[in-house]
Amino acid sequence: MSLQRHIGFWLGTLAIFLLFLFVFRGVLLPFIAGMAVAYGLDPVADWFERRGLSRLAASLVILVIFIVFLVLLFVLFVPILANQLAGFIERIPSYAQQLQGLATNLLDTRLGQLVRIDPDQLKSSMGQFMTQGASWLTSLLQSIWSGGSALIDVMSLLVVTPVVAFYLLVDWDRMIARIDSWLPRDSLEDVRQIARDVDTAVAGFVRGQGLLCIILGTFYAVALAAIGLNFGLLIGFGAGMLSFIPYVGSTLGFVVSVGVAVVQFWPEWPWVAVVVAIFAIGQFFEGNILQPRLVGRSVGLHPVWLMFGLFAFGVLFGFVGLLIAVPATAAIAVLMRFALARYLTSPIYRGDGIVDDEE
Repeated sequence: MSLQRHIGFWLGTLAIFLLFLFVFRGVLLPFIAGMAVAYGLDPVADWFERRGLSRLAASLVILVIFIVFLVLLFVLFVPILANQLAGFIERIPSYAQQLQGLATNLLDTRLGQLVRIDPDQLKSSMGQFMTQGASWLTSLLQSIWSGGSALIDVMSLLVVTPVVAFYLLVDWDRMIARIDSWLPRDSLEDVRQIARDVDTAVAGFVRGQGLLCIILGTFYAVALAAIGLNFGLLIGFGAGMLSFIPYVGSTLGFVVSVGVAVVQFWPEWPWVAVVVAIFAIGQFFEGNILQPRLVGRSVGLHPVWLMFGLFAFGVLFGFVGLLIAVPATAAIAVLMRFALARYLTSPIYRGDGIVDDEE
């Protein structure tokens, strides 16, 4: 009965937490964002404390720096990206038509005769494919753009989130100690170990992968803009930010940037080769230098598991779900590893006490 009560307690706690998220998902955004900011900046506050500042003073310094950074970001950088996004949405149909023209010209050469394909039929099929693809991508980006106007609501985050983050940052250590005092005493060490593992996974991935995304996004954006690629800042920054999901950002950025480069530079193919080289260099540094040093091997979040978590929590809880997807996915992964370790040491797996009938 003790085991059943423990399982029932934790399942009930999880059910209440999920119900709370579902019911209040419309108003949780600034509070979840503030909690995420406080969690990310807690090591910085600890660093200031070790150098003599009080927790309140350290939190004030961090809050001021954070607000200044956000203001500069929205004043200097966001308008440029917004203008490029609007222009890119307008140019998608023409880019699709030009790519179709280049492809059909290629098919009219010996390649079409070599593979014995009817050029007219292939042109028609390719035209339909390109039209549908361009229409889908345009509608997707327009929805993001209109959602971006909905992000005017998110502008309230600039007011509410820093306040929430400040109060949580001031009381962070006391909150952790208070929550620890509420834990069931029989499961105290197990819960603490699970919490430490979750913290290691979330901190290693969110902080490490977040810094990796910023570095990659800056490199791609500066490099693509330096060679004069149309919408280079937008494509490069987007590729870097989507690198939060390993391999997804670099792949999408590579495909889009090469497509734009072919339309813009062809037949000057060396410029297309330069775009390919930029992403090859970025992938080399990501895989051999940035990923091992910033994220490491001990995080334990597989890219497929992460993508599933983003989709699942996004569908269930909307934008709030996207914010909690990574820590929740990391926590679930830790809990599954904990349960698996317990199973591998249990009589169910070892077969202790089971007598073979033949004996």
